[in-house]
Amino acid sequence: MSEKIVLITGANGALGSAITNHFLAQGHRVIGASLHISGKDFPQANFQPLSLDFTDVDKVRAAIKLLSEKYGRLDALVHVMGAFAGGQSVADTTDKTWNQMRDLNLSSAFYVLRETIPHLRKSGKGRIVVIGSLAAREPRANLGAYVVFKSALSVLVRTVASENYDALTANIVLPDTMDTPANRRDMPQADFSKWLPVTQVADLVLWLTDDSAAHITGTEIPITAARG
Repeated sequence: MSEKIVLITGANGALGSAITNHFLAQGHRVIGASLHISGKDFPQANFQPLSLDFTDVDKVRAAIKLLSEKYGRLDALVHVMGAFAGGQSVADTTDKTWNQMRDLNLSSAFYVLRETIPHLRKSGKGRIVVIGSLAAREPRANLGAYVVFKSALSVLVRTVASENYDALTANIVLPDTMDTPANRRDMPQADFSKWLPVTQVADLVLWLTDDSAAHITGTEIPITAARG
């Protein structure tokens, strides 16, 4: 796999860190973006931190412009950023929760996709991989806002794939419950052994950016923990 210029959003979360380390280990140049991130998070020479609020459209536009000028190209976008809120029926969902789920799970993706697609098309082998959620494939009681915007995210990614099939691939990965510190904290009574390791998700993401996955586009790819 030749060196790629890769932008990873949500790069220092539990899953984001696993994905970032996978790409760095393969020798790729990684721009790791998050609201709060620094070079201390990933001391490798081929890592550049980018502190960015992806819900601010003007800041996203300016940041992508600067990156394109600095590196001259962008080969892959891995959009990991997202957020979860649940426990309320639609009737009890507050404006704050609704707006938060919209901004963090859908609008942020739209902003970064819109700004990066022209650069990814120029790459010749552009790759887009977005992290969604297996839980968002069907309606779920008391998860309305989360499911609505994660479902819309999937439609957005597949639309991008349809519009750009001639120049890039775009896929969305739908992980089951992942084994992260936050999930262990929030669900302490669960059987962690049945949860999905983040490294397995990172393996899939890395493969989807490889030349061997050039025939895969416009797909929702569910991934669950190995059974048996």
